[in-house]
Amino acid sequence: MGLETKGIYTVHEFTLAVKCTLTTGQFNDVWIRGEISNFTNHSSGHRYFTIKDKNSQLSCIMFKWHGRNLRFEPEHGMKVLVLGDIDVYEQRGVYQLKVRDIRPDGIGELYKAYEQLKNKLAMEGLFSPDHKKPLPKFPTKIGVATSPTGAVLHDILTVLKRRYPVNILFIPTLVQGESAGQSIVNSIEALNRTDVDVIILGRGGGSIEDLWAFNEEVVARAIFNSRIPIISAVGHETDYTISDFVADVRAPTPSAAAEIAVPQKQELANQISRLRDRLIENEKRYLSDRQSHISGLESGIDPRLLLEQIAQYIQYIDELEQKQTSCFGRFLEVKQALLDAHAGKLDAVSPLGTLSRGYSITLKLPHKTPVRCIADIEISDEISIIVNDGKIKCEVNEKEECKWK
Repeated sequence: MGLETKGIYTVHEFTLAVKCTLTTGQFNDVWIRGEISNFTNHSSGHRYFTIKDKNSQLSCIMFKWHGRNLRFEPEHGMKVLVLGDIDVYEQRGVYQLKVRDIRPDGIGELYKAYEQLKNKLAMEGLFSPDHKKPLPKFPTKIGVATSPTGAVLHDILTVLKRRYPVNILFIPTLVQGESAGQSIVNSIEALNRTDVDVIILGRGGGSIEDLWAFNEEVVARAIFNSRIPIISAVGHETDYTISDFVADVRAPTPSAAAEIAVPQKQELANQISRLRDRLIENEKRYLSDRQSHISGLESGIDPRLLLEQIAQYIQYIDELEQKQTSCFGRFLEVKQALLDAHAGKLDAVSPLGTLSRGYSITLKLPHKTPVRCIADIEISDEISIIVNDGKIKCEVNEKEECKWK
């Protein structure tokens, strides 16, 4: 058989033929177990990686529209199960797996994904106490999102009926399986469109795989964005999920969640009784005090006591007057002594004191200008000489300059 009968393919035609053979066969919608290597999270949002075992490796691509629903971020060396369809990359002529879903393979990988998401959400502040909403003290309606089967709903209803009868709005919710995460989100959003005061989100205990829906990022963000406070009651007391960290309150069990959500009616009755007794006791004490006060006022208006009090006030006023007079007299004596001392100092330097010691003051008339030197006067000027006991009016006939220094 020659080339003419077989036909000749171009490279592209042959690649398309291989692609058609592979993609229409049994290699679609397959699960493959392997270990991630050469992982790249491209800026476009697509993820490129290889899964391998000890003998072979397979190139993979996960487009961003599939990657949006991942529960965790794949990492190099992580053991996973991938779901995808075989494909041929025409430009390079190599086959690859178009991945639609990735899941951790084994409990160890689940814990790794759990810690990865926990750290991510903690860094974003979803666990911060600042975002925790307080629970209402006296709720009138409680929303419950859990499975309609099992003991969780029965336990919650039993505790609520016993402790504090309240209206219940129950939303049947898937709490395990592929669709559980979205079912939980839908229930939270539905309850947020109602008038419930608080939401209890619960399920019974189980393995990490059983509880995984409460570790999904979409569930954590739905709890965080809820306008209504949420109590997380997932698993047993030792089980912790991402939902427990994001919720406003974490309860160790569903029954404990019901106890946290409502007060105990008997405790309320006891508290009301104690408050009533305290109010009665306070009123009795108040009335007794008022009665004692009135008795004191009544005895205060007794004429005999009134006159006695007036006499005491008069005596007290007399004592104050004597003390005031005595204090004022001592005050004047001190001020007089101080005045005499200052007067003596002033007298020692006063001009009158100088005149009494034989000195005089000469003034030039008519303006009475002080004469300090012979240049201040001329011959025939009239002057006035002030001495200790009077004034002497003179006319200058002669002046003579003298050097005293």
